[in-house]
Amino acid sequence: MSQKKIQKKLPRKPAIARGGSEASKSPDGVRPLRIGAVARQLGVSASMIRSWEQMGLRREATAQGEHRLYEQSDIDLLCRAVYLRKVQGLNAPAIIEQLRREGLLPGVGEQQAVAHTLALGSYLRSLRLTKKQSLAQVAAAVGISTGFLSNLERSQTGVSVGIMHKLAHHFGTSLSAFYYQAESPGPLVTKTKRRLLSHSDGVRMEELAWGNIVMEPHIMHIAPGKGSQEFYTHQGQEFIYMLKGALAITLDMKEYKLAQGDSFYFASNTRHHWHNPGKSEAVVLWVNTAERLALVR
Repeated sequence: MSQKKIQKKLPRKPAIARGGSEASKSPDGVRPLRIGAVARQLGVSASMIRSWEQMGLRREATAQGEHRLYEQSDIDLLCRAVYLRKVQGLNAPAIIEQLRREGLLPGVGEQQAVAHTLALGSYLRSLRLTKKQSLAQVAAAVGISTGFLSNLERSQTGVSVGIMHKLAHHFGTSLSAFYYQAESPGPLVTKTKRRLLSHSDGVRMEELAWGNIVMEPHIMHIAPGKGSQEFYTHQGQEFIYMLKGALAITLDMKEYKLAQGDSFYFASNTRHHWHNPGKSEAVVLWVNTAERLALVR
């Protein structure tokens, strides 16, 4: 199937929003569609589109209430992604990397994270096989489904910060080791040399130091409404300093709200969950005790 044939499947008539009113027209005169309509016309599931978006296949989009709306440029991008999947047989990270190479997705720096996501799945699988554990055993220990872990090992899905911390604790390694196994860069890490870790939709981590270190410092960029997605615990301690925006963090049942200039310190083995409650991006300096150091104490 050619990309043009896929495009021909798209409806010429505008989608009608719930409640009987039509969605507003986009600048090109075509009314945008909701994710369900786009998925049906492209012959993929809405969950697959969401999974692609969590891994970086998304651009700024219009919205109607709480619903994301897809304009023609968004649909064209997804159409290309479907073609790369169905015809060329690429998996999700490879699709995103190819789209960036073609200039269809912005952010040169984010290519780095996509490239390392390709290696993440195989690294997780090697850790699991080294421990001689099945998919079901690891999934049960971490609290996720076997199917999700299988997709993660095959680089077919994104993953939240919380789940990655749980996996790191289970395998007795550090969070950054899932993405990089390089030596320390030395005492100086310039802004252009920061390593980018991408976990889930709306959360981006910039690593500020790595190697044989006692602390793991990151700059966290958290989009409005996004966060860890679930409660989690691990070994060590954590320090937070708010550089910009707002953050709500819950320890057990108590919620704390942080604003620019606030700091926060807590033990990582306390059940915690966090999200950005604001309307703009939150930027946080986040420092963890290195997981491997905490485990031997």
